[in-house]
Amino acid sequence: KYLERDAALERRFQQIRVDEPSVDDTVQILRGLRDRYEAHHRCKISDEALAASAVLADRYIQDRHLPDKAIDLIDEAASRMRIKTMTAPPRYRELEDEIEKVRKDKEASIEAQEFEKAAALRDKERKLSQKKRELEENWRAEEGGAEQPEIGEEEIADIVSMWTGIPVFKLTEAESQKLIRMEDELHKRVIGQEEAIVAVSKSIRRARAGIKDPKRPTGSFIFLGPSGVGKTELARTLAEFLFGDEDAMIQVDMSEYMEKHSVSRLVGSPPGYIGYDEGGQLTEAVRRKPYSVVLLDEIEKAHPDVFNILLQILEDGKLTDAQGRKVDFRNTIVIMTSNIGASTISKNQTLGFSIGDDSGLSYDEMKDRIMGELKKVFRPELLNRIDEVIVFHKLTREEIMTIVELLMKRLRDQMGEHEAAIELTESAKELLVDKGYDPTMGARPLRRAIQRFIEDPLADFVLGRSLEPGSTILIDRKNDDEVDITIIPGEITPEKVTVPPEEPSDSADDEPEE
Repeated sequence: KYLERDAALERRFQQIRVDEPSVDDTVQILRGLRDRYEAHHRCKISDEALAASAVLADRYIQDRHLPDKAIDLIDEAASRMRIKTMTAPPRYRELEDEIEKVRKDKEASIEAQEFEKAAALRDKERKLSQKKRELEENWRAEEGGAEQPEIGEEEIADIVSMWTGIPVFKLTEAESQKLIRMEDELHKRVIGQEEAIVAVSKSIRRARAGIKDPKRPTGSFIFLGPSGVGKTELARTLAEFLFGDEDAMIQVDMSEYMEKHSVSRLVGSPPGYIGYDEGGQLTEAVRRKPYSVVLLDEIEKAHPDVFNILLQILEDGKLTDAQGRKVDFRNTIVIMTSNIGASTISKNQTLGFSIGDDSGLSYDEMKDRIMGELKKVFRPELLNRIDEVIVFHKLTREEIMTIVELLMKRLRDQMGEHEAAIELTESAKELLVDKGYDPTMGARPLRRAIQRFIEDPLADFVLGRSLEPGSTILIDRKNDDEVDITIIPGEITPEKVTVPPEEPSDSADDEPEE
């Protein structure tokens, strides 16, 4: 800005470009600095800690440069270890308290003009201070001779976790064991959808094993299928599984970006327009939370210009906002949901509904039809960059029965706060499934059925103060449109009877809540 404007002045200087060092160069720099930090913090820094600080800083800390961020990791890990191990002996604290008390007594004696007492207290203070100095010298000498604590890879990972918000175990070996059983973990919350869960799990395992393009996002998926079958729920479950928090999901409703001018809100308004200083809704969210699941809901409703932004994210793993800052998407999982072809799925289901229409051939045919409709909406260059296009099945009656248990578990947890247990008979479950099962609508009608038949009467019981602590709420089917709710006080039947008795799983779930 200042020198290059004046060509004659610029010629008097030689340009030297100082680029960011590589990870290997950073490790060499850290080895050169190790002795100083070990002497300053009085702890040993292992080779594994140096390598981990360079690798983890490069991978997880995006808004700073090497070697600065790696040096700060080593410095903070060493200082935390020093503070943790630096504990003064109990006698040292006692002497400090005694000296403080004698000093106060001495000042009070001077104010009361009791000079002889003040002189005696002054001598006592000197003796105690001398004792404190000797104790401190002995303590320092013992500490110097003791074996120094060592900083390893775990301490560095701990600091990275503190800076970035990723749980520690996600960065260490324990993660690999969790990824191996990823399907089982996801199935705890998402019922059915075997193909979707397997495809997502394989992609995540590929990425975490390092067998993927490091410049692209961790995973990119399009979820297709009817409403209420678990598309958004799978995204939430994935966020909780990978990042330990369901809130680590950035949900963008693409129906808000139907007009051409609204597309700029994703990356921020250009200079001269209102909101230029605020940043984009997508870029700011990812910049503040770079390790998250990005859910683009109802993607087909967005303006076609949005797809141009997605191309850059899916191919390069980064996006430049309106202020010229590069936002890193390499650690995000991009999930797009769409109802394209939902009518095709519902038509396919209604024909021969009770016969095995979920068999492989009919599902493949249905998938081919949906993919044909998908290609009409999305351009080939976008579909080419997606890891997996996943078509969700409709939910079967058996899966809806399992979802009843899942929703009831949440209700049991809520009623546990009122010290009450809930038991549901098989006939009551059948009623809920009858009222809440609609193959074209998914699981949402079931939630409404539980609200109507169970939650509304329970709310009246709770507000009417007729629910005593320790009670058991027994829910049975009365007729085709009603349930019978019986409250069994805790003191009359201290041992809860499971209904039906042949299901031990219910009693196992309910026992802790008694």
